[in-house]
Formats: sequence, C-alpha cells, structure tokens
Amino acid sequence: MAKQEASVEELVMMIERGELRLPEMQRRYVWRSTRVRDLLDSLYRGYPSGAILLWETDEDVPLQKFAVEQATNPYHSVRLLLDGQQRLTSLSAVIRGQPVTVRGRRRPLELLFNLEHPDKLVVVTEVDENGEDDDDSDDTDQIHEDETDSTEDELQKRFNEMTFVVAAKKLGQLPQWVKVSDV
Repeated sequence: MAKQEASVEELVMMIERGELRLPEMQRRYVWRSTRVRDLLDSLYRGYPSGAILLWETDEDVPLQKFAVEQATNPYHSVRLLLDGQQRLTSLSAVIRGQPVTVRGRRRPLELLFNLEHPDKLVVVTEVDENGEDDDDSDDTDQIHEDETDSTEDELQKRFNEMTFVVAAKKLGQLPQWVKVSDV
C-alpha cells in the first residue's frame, strides 16, 4: 500500500468532482457542528487530525451518496474512501459552503472564524469520543451547564477567546467574525 500526501483542498476537490466515492459499508454522515468546529480548530493549529484511507479499484463496488453534492465520476476506476468520511465530508461542506444531508434533511454547517482570536489557545474543548454524535438535537441551541448563569458580557468574552464557533446571528454581525466559507 502506497502512502501519499494530499492537501485538504485536493481531497475536497476529489469529492466535488466525483473522483472519491463512498462504499456502501460506510455509515452515514453523523457529525454535529461542534465536532466540525473542533476539527477546523485542530487543523488551523497544525494538530494531527488522523489518516485518510483510500482504495483505488476497477471492481464494481456498491456505493452510497456523500452527504454533500458531487459530480459523476468521469473515470472507469474508482477511489473509495475507507476511513475519514466524517472529516472529509465536514471539510467539504464548510469549505464549499454547502449543506450536508443528515437523515434525509439538508442542513448548513456554518462556522465563524474570529479574526481577532488570541494567538494562544485559551478555550479547550473536550470531545467525547464515546458520545452519541447522531443525536437529533441542534447543538447551536445547547448551552453548557456552566454557562447557564453567565451574563451576555461573560459569554461574549468567552466567544472572543475562541478561534472558531458554530455560526450564530448575533456573532455573525460583529466585524471580527467571518464565515469560514467566505474566507
């Protein structure tokens, strides 16, 4: 098996052009917006984000659709995404500014980038790898227990310490916050 390097842009373009397909055995897209936010933050900071495993074959393999739009594969051979579907689908949706399809519903993955973020990581987000990512609740409306009694100024201060956040109307109106898909 040959190891190759590919940029995020190259992989996203492979999805868009239909050169990268999902085998039927893959689970559907299930990531919440907060997981996507954390992935972008990790990539932005240069942290490792795991390997992507592809398999190129001429065999006729049962496929399923990505949760993002893609063109028809123009080639006879097909590259199958065996590992990294949640990450690449998320990146494709955010970079291309497209919604994802989750359980038959199209929903946007809008994240904001703080142009005035501190250079040093101030807020640390813990990801529960054993948690259920396929919950139907909308994580943009959830408030952490420790934020329940926070004033609006305290919440604004916390947001200002972050680099990426899930888009919110009020933050999106502030000049230091820009949509990732617009950058």
